[in-house]
Amino acid sequence: MTPDITKLKSKVKEYKLVLENTNNYRLAWKNNLKLLISNTLNSIISQTELKAKVVERNNIENLEALVLDLGRSSSGISENMEHIDLKHTMIKNNGALIYQQLFNGKIMVMILSPHIEGYGEQKEPESLEILRPDEISEASILEHVENLLDTITFWEDYDDEDPKKQVPFQPIGFQHSGNIN
Repeated sequence: MTPDITKLKSKVKEYKLVLENTNNYRLAWKNNLKLLISNTLNSIISQTELKAKVVERNNIENLEALVLDLGRSSSGISENMEHIDLKHTMIKNNGALIYQQLFNGKIMVMILSPHIEGYGEQKEPESLEILRPDEISEASILEHVENLLDTITFWEDYDDEDPKKQVPFQPIGFQHSGNIN
């Protein structure tokens, strides 16, 4: 008596469908999605005068990314260098919104919070969601940018007296540097 392979055939059929979807998602990125995301982000920059630029990362085919990069700036914090009359300005990375292709052609949307180099640890990117290309629209991109702005505004407006805005305190200064000279 031969075993029933109906269940196995169903799994093979599902596997083939997933592989086909991966190819279709990758084609969608190349054919229209990358342009939709880039154009929408550039339109948002233009209409809102947000200081940002859209950066394409395409050094690995089918793992490409588009980044709404808010750039870098002076943090306004500088370290006085011992024994010389110089100050070392700490640079602030202002945050970013990332659309990253995954290995299966779906798109992971992430927010990179602002951080000051040399002041605490940079947070890992926050994953907002993973989407199929047909789930991404101008409206969803706008919502992602709004989430980014909520995140960076929250970071910039840190206040330990507001319970909604409490984040771990990151001390800075020679008492906390761990260096003993």
